[in-house]
Amino acid sequence: MAGQSVEGGLRFAVLGPVRAWRDGQELDLGTPLQRSILGMLLLREGHAVTPNEMIDAVWGEEAPPRALGALRTYVSRLRTVLEPDRPARSRPELLTSIGRGYALRLPDGSLDLVRFERGVREAESARKAGRLSEAAQALRAALSLFEGEPLAGTVGPYAEHQRDRLIERRISVVETLMDVDLELGNHAKIVSELIALTADHPLREKLRAQLMLAYYRCGRQGDALNVFTETREALIDELGIEPGPELAALHQRILAADPTLAAPTPTGSEAAEEEPADAEEPRPAPQLPRPAQLPAAVNDFTGRQELAVRLRRLLSGEPASQSSPEGVPLVAISGIGGVGKTALAVHVAHLAGDLYPDGQLYADLRGYTDEPTAPESALGGFLRALGIPPDVIPAGLQERSALYRSILAERRILVLLDNARDAEQVSPLLPGSPGCATIVTSRGKLADLPSARLIDLDVMEPGEALSLFASVAGAERVSAEHGAAMDVVAACGFLPLAVRIVASRLAARPYWTISSLVPRLADEQRRLDELRVGHLAVEATFALGYGHLAPAQARAFRLLSLPNGPDVSTGAAAAVLAVSEFEAESVLESLVDASLLEAPAPGRYRFHDLLRLFARRELDKTERPQARTLALRRLLGFYLASARSAHRLAYEGSMIPGNLVVIGSGRAFGSAEEAVAWLISEGDSLFATINQAAAAARTAEQLLPAADLLLAMEPLLESGTHTREFGHATRAVLAAAQELGDAASELRVRYVLGRVLFAGNRLKEAEEHFRIVYELSADRGEKIVTGEVLNALAVVVGRQRRHTEALELFESAKRFYRENAVPAGEALVLSYSARDHLGLGRPEDAIAAAEKGLAIFTEIGSGAGTARARYHLGIVLSRVGRLTEAVHHHAECLAFFRAGKQRVWEQRVCSRLAETFIAAERYPDAVRHAEQALVVSREIGHPYGEALSLTVLGKALHGLGSATRSLDCLRQAYDIFSRLGAPEAGDLKVLIDAIPVADTVAEPAVVES
Repeated sequence: MAGQSVEGGLRFAVLGPVRAWRDGQELDLGTPLQRSILGMLLLREGHAVTPNEMIDAVWGEEAPPRALGALRTYVSRLRTVLEPDRPARSRPELLTSIGRGYALRLPDGSLDLVRFERGVREAESARKAGRLSEAAQALRAALSLFEGEPLAGTVGPYAEHQRDRLIERRISVVETLMDVDLELGNHAKIVSELIALTADHPLREKLRAQLMLAYYRCGRQGDALNVFTETREALIDELGIEPGPELAALHQRILAADPTLAAPTPTGSEAAEEEPADAEEPRPAPQLPRPAQLPAAVNDFTGRQELAVRLRRLLSGEPASQSSPEGVPLVAISGIGGVGKTALAVHVAHLAGDLYPDGQLYADLRGYTDEPTAPESALGGFLRALGIPPDVIPAGLQERSALYRSILAERRILVLLDNARDAEQVSPLLPGSPGCATIVTSRGKLADLPSARLIDLDVMEPGEALSLFASVAGAERVSAEHGAAMDVVAACGFLPLAVRIVASRLAARPYWTISSLVPRLADEQRRLDELRVGHLAVEATFALGYGHLAPAQARAFRLLSLPNGPDVSTGAAAAVLAVSEFEAESVLESLVDASLLEAPAPGRYRFHDLLRLFARRELDKTERPQARTLALRRLLGFYLASARSAHRLAYEGSMIPGNLVVIGSGRAFGSAEEAVAWLISEGDSLFATINQAAAAARTAEQLLPAADLLLAMEPLLESGTHTREFGHATRAVLAAAQELGDAASELRVRYVLGRVLFAGNRLKEAEEHFRIVYELSADRGEKIVTGEVLNALAVVVGRQRRHTEALELFESAKRFYRENAVPAGEALVLSYSARDHLGLGRPEDAIAAAEKGLAIFTEIGSGAGTARARYHLGIVLSRVGRLTEAVHHHAECLAFFRAGKQRVWEQRVCSRLAETFIAAERYPDAVRHAEQALVVSREIGHPYGEALSLTVLGKALHGLGSATRSLDCLRQAYDIFSRLGAPEAGDLKVLIDAIPVADTVAEPAVVES
């Protein structure tokens, strides 16, 4: 069938009914609505689609009130169909969530529409090159992919619009096919086909004109004229218009028996050349040679197909090129050594060969060797290839360049300049006439090359790298050890040269398994040694670029490989290098220009994995151990000072920032929002630095800054983005502190670990750590977290419904803060204690405590404290029935937490708002906020928050009369609370048992599983 490829894996079809297959077996795609959602995702080809777009597309203006919930259900079901073996709670790999939307990651060539358009493009290329039979064959193959009406079985405005578009696209391609057949002289063969087509599309003048021409070339002039008459009558009857000028002109030419309408004589590859034996031809003028200097095409060239097509289009001089219509197409491909620049350039040059019939010139400029090719030397070679005798080639660069451009002025030649050093080396070699084009490859960006279209070539996509590996090592071996093969190409950093080397080694050793390569490449100390075969070596390729760095660049390249983080900011790099940010940015950008660093975002820089290993190897050869230690300590000092500033803004009035060690300077922030955003963006790098420092620490003095950095990062816990990383880092630093007997670091990190455990509702473990922290603080007389840990203990105890004990702890914390003149701490204690007053049935005391806490925070101007106080006051007011006031306070603090990306608090507030709306019997509002809380809790991996959200969602749905869905939510919440050992499980059990079974009816689920 046309929608199904002969290859394995997933395949999809939209050129007919929306269908999908896995390994040849058709999948059950469910209801028309579900198929419609899949159809939209397929047509967007990997681009994200928001829920609102999907709802408008599928339901239009008649969307039901719960369309969003239904949409999520359909998406969840599609994920199950497409990835049936995906483990529970693991991230989908195909139908992914991007921001607030969804995107379907399609395997290459898996969609029939993509294959159709690819076939049409191939046909267009063949037609332009004069290969008409090939073009016709490609068009018929593409059209065969249609299996009836496109998007059959789908519904909604989007499907209707796209169906019309695809139908129009198909008939347009059919018209192109008819033109090609007419050019081939196949007029007799296509008459019957055109008769059927014009019957189906009686008002398409293009098809009518093609039928008239086919009839005429078959000697059926009368039939051709009859077609015009019928067409004219149909147009007048249906549309009230006369035939267009093209059809009318054809009619007149047929009447006049225009000889130019005769069938074309086959030429080129379409017919054998026939020359009369006695024909006298004029003696041709002498012609210059046609150079064909391109290296051989790479037989196993893999991937980059879309880029190759785009580059060919650029070289053709179409408007997509940055060059003006009268300019010379110029493409400059840059990238790190081994990324495949030359392979891509040669491949594209061969693809574009038909565009430049006068030949191709090639020169390896050896830009990163000790002896780069001089421009005048390259010009001498080009001029000789173009037929200029050596004795008349001028000596000077300018004269040679001028002669070279003069010779190319009336010719169409493609020039490939490989491995260029810089724009100065390239400029004299560029043609000056619009009929020519140039491809340049270089490790440098060549940003100063005028009018060049710059292409920064990245490493391969994982699938492309695996295909390259299979093409060299053998597809059967890769198929037998697919997982190990993916590990191998990942260890190669998806760098084509590295992948080819490893695959070549494997191909030469049939007794090796792919799995045997995995541990070899996993060892970072020997990985580069494994990446060499024959004259190919990744390390040697990197060394060429490194060897051309200035001393300051080389030092930066080496030292910046030290941090284990995924990337580094300009400020962090300045700390590592002990230079100003301005100097750091200058050297960083120069390394980016040399393709030795990547710049994934403004002000951020990273290494390719293999380049980092190479840089560290050079670091070991060059830098003394003390210099490496100092560089990492400067980085730790920068991060600690910056995090201290962030903590001070996020938690105004806290004692923690003033008690942290100072070993360097950092950045300042203008607001708490900016501070928390910095912590989020730098999170991965901060944790990597902490783990690195903990592993290297040999004394308490070396470890304490790492523990302090963890403590200073406390506001990041509220974002919910790095909970797992907090857990790993705290345990690493705790183990180091216990090994070194470092009580100061231990009490800091145990406090943070307690907070991490509390976030996961592991209350007993959190309480144990907090009590140890309090004892260590008392023994050492250290106050850095005394107030915080007393408050945290009280919250943990209160969560376990030991309210009297919690209030006693809050009182101790309040006394501590008063003694140390920390009003923000006292306000925090008052706010948190309100819920335990409620737990003891003392609402007046709860309101008084919450209001006093809010008043203190407002007086000292603490935005974060005010938001937290409003949160607790809102809970109390909701419980005593002052619902309007509760909603006001929660809405105010929700805006603050969302602005600061504090997603844990966002989830909490949305849940509390939902509770208040339930109490006010505003059930639709309650459902909306409960669903928002549920989405956030799942995105940040917060099981307690998820259970709380499901609980209020279940209650809200029950209020709407959706008993079945309500019970489903409550049962899910009960399962999570039970798994966490939370006391809320008992409350839910009572609630669930009280719901009569008769109230539940079968309804579509609203919550994703």
